[in-house]
Amino acid sequence: MIAVLITALLANSIVPARHALHMFQQNRYEFGRYTGWLREHPGVVLKSSLLQILVLIICIILSAMNIADARYLAIGALCILTVWEILQETRTKYIKPLVLTDRVKRQIAVLILLSVLIYVILLNTVKENWILWVCMFISGVGIWLLIYPMAALTLPIENAVKQWYLNDAKKILRSHSDLIIVGITGSYGKTSTKNIIQSVLSERFDSLMTPASYNTPMGITRTVREHLKPIHQVFVCEMGADHVGDITELMEFVRPQIGIVTSIGPQHLLTFGSQENITREKMQEIELLPADGCGILNYDNDLIRSYQVKNPVKIISYGIRCKEADYRAEDIVYSAHGSSFTLVHGAERYPMETKLLGELNILNILSAIACARYLQVPWPVITRAVKTTPQVEHRLEVKRINGRVFIDDAFNANPSGSRMALDVLSRMPGRRIIVTPGMIDLGEIQEQMNREFGAYMKDRCDEVILVGEHQVQPIYQGLQDSGYDMNHVMVKDTVQEAFAHLWQTTDGSETILLENDLPDAFNH
Repeated sequence: MIAVLITALLANSIVPARHALHMFQQNRYEFGRYTGWLREHPGVVLKSSLLQILVLIICIILSAMNIADARYLAIGALCILTVWEILQETRTKYIKPLVLTDRVKRQIAVLILLSVLIYVILLNTVKENWILWVCMFISGVGIWLLIYPMAALTLPIENAVKQWYLNDAKKILRSHSDLIIVGITGSYGKTSTKNIIQSVLSERFDSLMTPASYNTPMGITRTVREHLKPIHQVFVCEMGADHVGDITELMEFVRPQIGIVTSIGPQHLLTFGSQENITREKMQEIELLPADGCGILNYDNDLIRSYQVKNPVKIISYGIRCKEADYRAEDIVYSAHGSSFTLVHGAERYPMETKLLGELNILNILSAIACARYLQVPWPVITRAVKTTPQVEHRLEVKRINGRVFIDDAFNANPSGSRMALDVLSRMPGRRIIVTPGMIDLGEIQEQMNREFGAYMKDRCDEVILVGEHQVQPIYQGLQDSGYDMNHVMVKDTVQEAFAHLWQTTDGSETILLENDLPDAFNH
């Protein structure tokens, strides 16, 4: 009987456990982030266990009425519920589904062992029916809390695995003594800059870059161990940070000779704690370069330009508005096909064309040009590379879907980038539509930044579709405060609903900006 009960309880916890692991993964396996998410989304937790709670209440009532075999009724109800929930789960589509990594598989194993241990102790210790109700609660809502002991138990294993792989990657990097390593960090623009630099440098060198958004120690480790070969001359490495000490750790690991800081702003303010911490940490990219290295800095960014670098490395600057920058862009023109501008370097002027859109991408191109010239890549090669550089996926990427023109800026969730995306949209032909769930990870200023984002939409787009009723309230308020015509603003619960509306109300003459694409953890 006990074995049957435990099996039913484990089966019953499949869907809630999957949801809990999913959110723990989307919160980067961090206790603080996960706790904050639970605190902000109690309704999601209850909703994921709603049927378990309902069955639990029914079984308690049956037990209170002294109905015989209440335990057997509970088992039957659990089995029916489990089958129904699993069928429903198979039909659910997630923006960013749970990835069954080796780490998650270890977590699942420990979660099962913990659950079995709890059930065995409780069901063998107390024979009353109410103990079964406790176990049912654990298999539903309680599974979200079991994530904590599960994560604590697996942490030493994960740290040991991580350290072994890191040490192996370090050995591989150190064995490439002639490898030129370019490190890229910033609050935003890292991935776009990396892709553009790779496109330009690969015209002259055998170059490897970290793929996608592989900018953590383990992402870089995987790139080095799986892809770095003796033929490679350049390694272009994106380096992310959302805590104090992250860049310091990555600099000790990767040891680039060239460091690029694309931007500094309030991104990840929640985990950094202050703008001063963000600035200091990002600029460690330059402070920790070797003395004969080179720092390439965006002088349009006030926080970067005003920072006093203590490392005596060579500094090369770039910018659009800063007239003192070493590499500048003038005469910028945007169209649906891309951008053109004049590159200015001292007395030299070179016309440039690119498929990329937006001032932010022009700045990213300037950083790539500065890096290429530092590595003595000829101007004709640079000009050709800039012209043929492909659009960066999900970063002001122009695409056609079902005959509609989209500007896909799904990965550009920061105040500066979002404003620039709106500026690009404002220059596009036809009816201009924005679809956005807003910005996250901005700490105490998140509400203010989203409110200003909403206000900035006035006169730059003709229709606004907001996604996620709770998340977008500050944007909605900003639109109202700006005097925007609220008859052209609507709020949809999900991205799927937003797209359903687009397909019904557009005919292909519009330009639609997709600004930010929050994962499932933040779309409730």
